[in-house]
Amino acid sequence: MNVPLPVVRELGLADYATTWEAMRSFTAQRDANTADELWAVEHPPVFTLGQAGRREHLLAPGSIPVIATDRGGQVTYHGPGQVVIYTLIDLRRRGIFVKELVYRIEQAVIQTLAADGIDGRRVPGAPGIYVPWSGAAATGRFASLAKVAALGIKISRGCSYHGVALNVAMDLAPFDCINPCGYTGLATVDLAKLGVSITWRDVATRLCERLTAHFPAASAGLMNTAESARRAMLPSQS
Repeated sequence: MNVPLPVVRELGLADYATTWEAMRSFTAQRDANTADELWAVEHPPVFTLGQAGRREHLLAPGSIPVIATDRGGQVTYHGPGQVVIYTLIDLRRRGIFVKELVYRIEQAVIQTLAADGIDGRRVPGAPGIYVPWSGAAATGRFASLAKVAALGIKISRGCSYHGVALNVAMDLAPFDCINPCGYTGLATVDLAKLGVSITWRDVATRLCERLTAHFPAASAGLMNTAESARRAMLPSQS
């Protein structure tokens, strides 16, 4: 069976709950021949709680809606000026597991940031991408770092949905109303604060291009063999 390139869809500004239901429906109805998809979307203001989400991390949500979802992770914020890419990927067909999926998504974000000279970094045990930031007040593993991209995934029937949110040029104040991703004192930044002036569409296009490169078209059998060899060479990811 051949594995096609992911289909990229730009959904524009779309309601969170409606988009979530569409992802669930797509995943429930897809079969072994359904192409993977990447959905680029921007949401009106909303806080979302992951399956492990604890409401004490919602410090002062005010009038912004709070939606409990089925993705992994704790609490985050979505709003205008943020590029959200939902990764609807058949992991079984590609012969990969969740750990590898997360690694590829994070790598696509790191490459997207690098195009503008930004040093995107991983933090062990804390999915997402972080950048050096002089205004960061957190200590320990987050010392001198701020979060620029959050990640949360759900797997159903061997297929993923939800995905990654990269802050471009947005009102960051709502992040002060939560403990981002469940971490007290974690700073959050966007590309604008990092000195990058770029449109939402340009970032969405670039990130989708990088993600597509990490989920190429191939023969499933050859892909499984090559992926097994690649994973054996990867450093351990915590």
